[in-house]
Amino acid sequence: MNDWIEIKDAYENNLKHVSLRIPKYRLVVLTGPSGSGKSTLAMDTLQRECQRQYMESMGMVSDSINKPKVGAIIGLSPSISVGQHVTNRNPRSTVGTVTDIYTYLRAIFSRAGHRACPSCGESIPPGPATTAHIGAVEEDDRQEWVNCPKCHTAVERLTMSHFSFNQPQGACASCSGLGMVSTLRMEAVFDQEKSLRGGGVPSLFEMMIDYYTVILKAAGEYYGFRFDPDLPLKDYNEVQRDLLYYGVESEQFMRHYPDMKPPKKVNSGKFEGILTGIWRRFKEKGPDAEGGMNTASVFHQQLCPDCHGAKLNELARSVKVGGAAIHEISDWPLGHVYDWVGRLHNELSPDSLEMLETIVSDEIPSRLKRILDVGLGYLSLNRQSITLSGGEAQRLRLASLLGSGLTGVLYILDEPTAGLHPRDTDGLIQVLKQLRDLGNTVLVIEHDVEMMRAADHVIDMGPGAGSTGGRVVGEGSLDDLMAAEESVTGAYLRDEAHYKLTRKSRRQGNGHKLTVRNAHARNLKNVTVSFPLGCLVAVTGVSGSGKSTLLFDLLAEGANNNLQPEGCGGIEGTEEVGNWITVDQSPVGRMQRSNVATYTDMFTAMRNLYAGLLEAKKLKLTSKHFSFNTPGGRCENCQGLGVITVDMHFLPDIEVRCPACKGRRFQEEVLRVTYEGYSISDLLDLTVQESLAVFEGAAKMADTISLLCEVGLGYLHWGQSVRTLSGGEGQRLRLAKELGKRTKKHTLYLLDEPTTGLHPADVRQLTVLLDKLVDAGNTVIVVEHNMELIRESDWIVDIGPEGGELGGTVMAEGTPEQVAQVRQSYTGRYLREAL
Repeated sequence: MNDWIEIKDAYENNLKHVSLRIPKYRLVVLTGPSGSGKSTLAMDTLQRECQRQYMESMGMVSDSINKPKVGAIIGLSPSISVGQHVTNRNPRSTVGTVTDIYTYLRAIFSRAGHRACPSCGESIPPGPATTAHIGAVEEDDRQEWVNCPKCHTAVERLTMSHFSFNQPQGACASCSGLGMVSTLRMEAVFDQEKSLRGGGVPSLFEMMIDYYTVILKAAGEYYGFRFDPDLPLKDYNEVQRDLLYYGVESEQFMRHYPDMKPPKKVNSGKFEGILTGIWRRFKEKGPDAEGGMNTASVFHQQLCPDCHGAKLNELARSVKVGGAAIHEISDWPLGHVYDWVGRLHNELSPDSLEMLETIVSDEIPSRLKRILDVGLGYLSLNRQSITLSGGEAQRLRLASLLGSGLTGVLYILDEPTAGLHPRDTDGLIQVLKQLRDLGNTVLVIEHDVEMMRAADHVIDMGPGAGSTGGRVVGEGSLDDLMAAEESVTGAYLRDEAHYKLTRKSRRQGNGHKLTVRNAHARNLKNVTVSFPLGCLVAVTGVSGSGKSTLLFDLLAEGANNNLQPEGCGGIEGTEEVGNWITVDQSPVGRMQRSNVATYTDMFTAMRNLYAGLLEAKKLKLTSKHFSFNTPGGRCENCQGLGVITVDMHFLPDIEVRCPACKGRRFQEEVLRVTYEGYSISDLLDLTVQESLAVFEGAAKMADTISLLCEVGLGYLHWGQSVRTLSGGEGQRLRLAKELGKRTKKHTLYLLDEPTTGLHPADVRQLTVLLDKLVDAGNTVIVVEHNMELIRESDWIVDIGPEGGELGGTVMAEGTPEQVAQVRQSYTGRYLREAL
């Protein structure tokens, strides 16, 4: 029996011909600085080769998965990787639908639900079920009738569709089952003082304004009036306004010309209308749709006035099982749902119980128990999937894997402790050990020291990031790492005791403070919290305790001059803040063309630099030729992407290197122009850190590069798509971009777990950067679980004690030393050890 996975000579990306043995049926932690090659080894080499060999063994053509650059891998098992990306962006997808628990609830309600008779008010018991067997728990939805036992009125028999907010039988008609109704904020869409050409529709960029102007002028000619693109919007007559707002096919516009058919072609004046377009995109993709102005900022969302957020119609809301309606159960924390299901044995009739035995005794309780075990008991069934953090989505997937009962599998996890309070990390470690004890190999990419302590085997990559990493610098126990000279993790652990002793003095602030009064949004219990300005402030507490609600849903609203956002009594002290910068963990972008260079505006500077070179002037090349986003200098075969997407029919699409430019994105003559020996394509292949030496002479560019290195992103490649960045990386990229905009005003930075995905040694570097910001007279407030950053804060606000309904109370406020003395605070407990 082979007890090792043996990797021989791996040289994918920055790996330096790595050979190592990973013990099977163990909990193995793979650690090292960001960019040292952990993900390349685990995901791009090990996971990809597992998939490729699996496909081959099934007799499927595996050209779709290229063989990773590795000599050989011996002793492979089937593998499952659990990443941090939230894949489902559908606003209708919830925790209940993703885990199937809501589907089982619908089965319970359709077979055991009691409702009041519409004629006499008597309780009508459920009708006899037509299907005794509940396979996939879906059923035949033919219309059938049951009679009221008192007045014999016939009412429709309830089916599972009656409890689905995604089907017409169950959805609330007013909000179509979304629970929210959206209204457009017209002042955000149009600036009435300006003309169309002068920026009257702020979200349109120059090219779109020119394009729309041509169509609108043509529409004016078609209907016999002049459309003036230079007229301020406030001076439009009704016809011009209806054309711009609603388009030629709308009722609003057609009422002016009832006898004319609208133009059929764009060049004749076929125009959709600005508002019509926004609503169309909103209905197709929800409030976070990409493209122009269709973002949440343009819509005002409020609870549906008819269902009050329940998503279901009146009939579905009136049916009760075990004393509760299905929408009420969906609002409860999962821990409460677990208790309710446990009580059903005593509440259901013997007939109903016999039919629902499997669901009530096994399916729902076992699924809920696994979710509670991974520390997500504070979630509710109606929580939208799109609002889960990367760590929450990953742990939800972990809970379902535990239920599969597979053995002999290699599980690869990418930082499962991201976004977890140290208390919940202990629970997660137990879950991973359960997976291991079933007879599986668990390989975890992780920076958390507690996870390393719990591991059976630790592998440390390094010593640096990018080209300075890619080697195994230590393996074995933590003591072995501490003895390894090159191990960065070992050095951090050796230095930790000394670092604790060098205590810095706490800053007192500038005497002013920001106060949120009577906060009662979500689970907050009417708390009033003050944040001292001129300090580094940490907001702490277990997952789901209310930290993000306080900071991002309430305090950040103060940035929009909304001093009384819904959910609190008001915000005081905002006049002391000049700039507000909110940096959360939402994806940086979903466009394939957006990369690190374009996002940080470095690409513009690079293109201008190349266009100014003598060689470029000889070849008559402008900065436009050095862009892979516009025709001219780019390779037209792949349109500057360097890769071509191949449709694999029923398999996922794959990207292959463009055969024309060999992945270099540009035409030959553009690549002939070099700076310091590098073509523009070579530059995009460099890491941020490597390019520092190239641009030493260009001060402004060197500043941007230094900032990116300071926030721990020196290992990213300039040409790397921003779609591949984790939440923590995206956040630090945004932070670096904001730090580049120097300002004299007092700036308040609101950050959401900036240490996510950082090695402990890099956390120290980030702390130095945040200290610099505060020492320059600014305020930084972070939501954070990392004890090192919390320990270095000047002030802490701890919320708890638990997540969900049991959270929302201020447990402690004060310096780290003061919070460490508070016995009821979980954070205080871990701070005592950290201090």
